[in-house]
Amino acid sequence: MTVVVLLLWLGSRSMKLVPGRGQAAFEFVVDFVRKGIVIDTLGEKDGKRFMPLLFTIFFLLLGLNLTSTIPGLQIPSTGLIGQALLMAIIAYVTFIYAGVKKFGVGHFLKNSLWLPGVPTGVKPIVAVLEFLSTFIVRPITLTLRLTMNMVAGHMLLVLCFSATGFFFAILVGGQAIGLIGFGTLTLGVAFTVLEIFVAALQAYIFTILTAIYIQLALAESH
Repeated sequence: MTVVVLLLWLGSRSMKLVPGRGQAAFEFVVDFVRKGIVIDTLGEKDGKRFMPLLFTIFFLLLGLNLTSTIPGLQIPSTGLIGQALLMAIIAYVTFIYAGVKKFGVGHFLKNSLWLPGVPTGVKPIVAVLEFLSTFIVRPITLTLRLTMNMVAGHMLLVLCFSATGFFFAILVGGQAIGLIGFGTLTLGVAFTVLEIFVAALQAYIFTILTAIYIQLALAESH
């Protein structure tokens, strides 16, 4: 977290009218989150309200996810379910708060559960399904999606580099089968690149889903 805050501070402390490469890259990432996630999903007005939270979620998750690629560590805190659950609870509380503040409890529940255009006889069944989907499934899926993806990447990297160490030790001992270590090392490097992509992708997915849930909570009807 300290590294993320430091990088954001360094990237924004001396902005120039004609940006250099570093500033251009920084502005690209920031504008991607600001416009590509927040504004495009929530609009200008609501986007400004929730932008600090969504920015924090994106960059914090990105930083935590990328720790999975640090040699010798190779496990992100988001690969431990407690961290992912905490972020999911924050997202959950935020979209409920947004809906309740705008509509009140009764109207918010009506918007979320009592969907227009559904035949009257089916509405109670749909309401139960919507309740499970909105208030039970959302935080669970946010948690598990993030955790399982980061755990999977962690396992792949650990297996590849552990196998590399094992086979290289055999190779040093004079056994030709140890040459397999070069293959596992290549796979480890390839999976590290893939894990960097997955780390960014999961930060994006978590953030945009949070924005979508807030947008749904603020919508007049679904």
